[in-house]
Amino acid sequence: MSAKTCIQEIVKLDLKVKAVIQDIRQCNGPLDLLNELNLQVKELIKELRSKINELVKIAKEQDKEGDEIAILQDANSYKKHLESTLLTLRKANLGCQLMIERRDRESLLEGGSEWTETRKRKKASKEMLVKRTADISTELVQISRLMSEQVQQSDETMKHLVDSSSQVSETHEEFKNQSGVLQMSRKLLTKYNRREFTDKLLIFLALVLFFATVLYITKKRLFPS
Repeated sequence: MSAKTCIQEIVKLDLKVKAVIQDIRQCNGPLDLLNELNLQVKELIKELRSKINELVKIAKEQDKEGDEIAILQDANSYKKHLESTLLTLRKANLGCQLMIERRDRESLLEGGSEWTETRKRKKASKEMLVKRTADISTELVQISRLMSEQVQQSDETMKHLVDSSSQVSETHEEFKNQSGVLQMSRKLLTKYNRREFTDKLLIFLALVLFFATVLYITKKRLFPS
């Protein structure tokens, strides 16, 4: 799966989570309906966290350092956003619980034979909500710990990338220096080749002049005028 596809799925899941949280805010009871909504959002959050971890894995598989850093930054941003979403969910649950309790109190004040049964349902539902609130708190602690570990890994990755960039720069400078030495050597060889050619030409001209002089002297002696 590509990073783009994974991010699209994360966004879709986030929208679904927000929709269920909105349903919880607007929930007027009964508590069974509230508990059902919490089960739905719990599954969505579990899937959302899995997709964020998958995005981190995709980032580590990138060939380019820039792509890896960018995707890791996106993953960290989604993790922070998930933590904020869990806080919103907790507030929505508490608000809905208070509203249902207030409505139940109003019903009790009206009297009726359902007082005992209502109290029992209220107690059972309250215990379930307390458990759900505790689960959300535990999830927040887990996300905080995972984010801390991810930040540490990101710092180590950045340090590794900086060291790699420094080594690449040093290697580039060495290649640059070696290139300068090669260019200087080439100039010297060219200069020596030209000088060798000039020396050969001078020797040839000297030989020509020498033989010409010898021929001239020989001619004068053999054929005096």
